[in-house]
Amino acid sequence: MKKIILGTALLFCFGQFVQAQEKAEAKTEHKQKSGIADWKEIMVFHGVMSETFHPSEEGNLEPIKNRIGEMVEKAKALKTSEIPQDIDTPELRKEIKNLIKGSKKLEKLIAKNGSDESIIKSLSELHDVFHNIVGMCVDDH
Repeated sequence: MKKIILGTALLFCFGQFVQAQEKAEAKTEHKQKSGIADWKEIMVFHGVMSETFHPSEEGNLEPIKNRIGEMVEKAKALKTSEIPQDIDTPELRKEIKNLIKGSKKLEKLIAKNGSDESIIKSLSELHDVFHNIVGMCVDDH
């Protein structure tokens, strides 16, 4: 009898634990809309952004200086790409335009030998725009 009561109590506690975990995960987890996984161009742009932005956080601007042309090209490719239907909105397209504009601005800044501080600031702003785009591709529910 003690084993049955103990077993039942353990199952109840485990069930409560699982429910609490699921509720906590639901609050912090963002569900990816189905289309972003099919949007190859955003993944390609992310690769360039990641490989240039993160080194800049450590003061290494060589990657962005060497790859800014590629970044502009990949930003333009987003505009002309087939955006999956479940994430294609006017707001998303506006942010893509901002990404292209910001990439071109950064390219000009680098071409004019802008200061490291101004390059880092411009790249950081561009990184924020990219994250806005990604944020539009996830559900908060």
